[in-house]
Parts: sequence; C-alpha cells; structure tokens
Amino acid sequence: MRNDDVIKSIRYILNLPDATIAEILKSAGYQPKRSEIEFIFDESWPDGEKPDTTHELTAHFLDGLIYHRRGKSDKHPPRPITVPITNNVVLKKLRVAFKLREEDIIRLIKKGGFEMSASEVNALFRKPKSRNFKKCGDQVLRYFLKGLAMTHRK
Repeated sequence: MRNDDVIKSIRYILNLPDATIAEILKSAGYQPKRSEIEFIFDESWPDGEKPDTTHELTAHFLDGLIYHRRGKSDKHPPRPITVPITNNVVLKKLRVAFKLREEDIIRLIKKGGFEMSASEVNALFRKPKSRNFKKCGDQVLRYFLKGLAMTHRK
C-alpha cells in the first residue's frame, strides 16, 4: 500500500490536523517541512502520477504515532528507524499504537469485510526469515484500516 495512503487513513481515523501530523513527526525526531506535509495530502495530481511519500517520513510518522498515542518511555531508548516500510511493518506499528491484541486485529479485519484465522494473522507478525512468515497484502491492510476507522473514528 502506498505510504501516503497509510498516513491519510490514519489522519482520517484520528481526525488529525496538519499541525498534529507535524508534532507526531517531530516527536519521532523528524523535522518536517510544511511542503512535505502538504504534499502528502495534495490531491491535485492525476491518478497514478503522484510520487509516493518517502519511507523515512512514513517510518518516523508511525513511530511518532506510537509516542502520540502511548507516550514516550524513559526506560527504553528510541528504536532505530527501519526502512523500507512494508505492509507488515505498518500493521505492527499500528498494533502497538492502538494497543491491539491478536483477537482485536482479527475482529477489525472482519469488521472491515474480510475474514482471517488466528494463525494467518499470527503469520503477518512473524519475522520475515521465519518459515511461517506471510506478507501482508494491500487488501488485508485496507480491510484492517477500514475496520479501525469504523471502530476509532472520532
């Protein structure tokens, strides 16, 4: 799934203004330019021609979202940013940010219009080198975000 679509979905779910998006990025150690934030939400590009938001910005946004929703821990140093951002990474970061357990994720995906078993969902959170690892497809992430929006939309 495109990085800017992920950020747009989270913005919609939490009803976040641009200023809060900038604060979230700053909390993760990224100094956004106004033009970068405007670019994410710019709808003037023809379909299929808009370049995607960088993986670095998206990684900082997802980490900042965790800090925004759960607070920063003084006990643990910030983890290094991992790029590229895959659908599996997005799902993991959102699981942490929204304090979701496996059954919550299954419920949200089902609410979004798709059904997955516990073992299928568990495979999405495994390390990529694990033999039981499963790549998270765009549709699964969209169903998850849709279910999250139906549950958390303010």
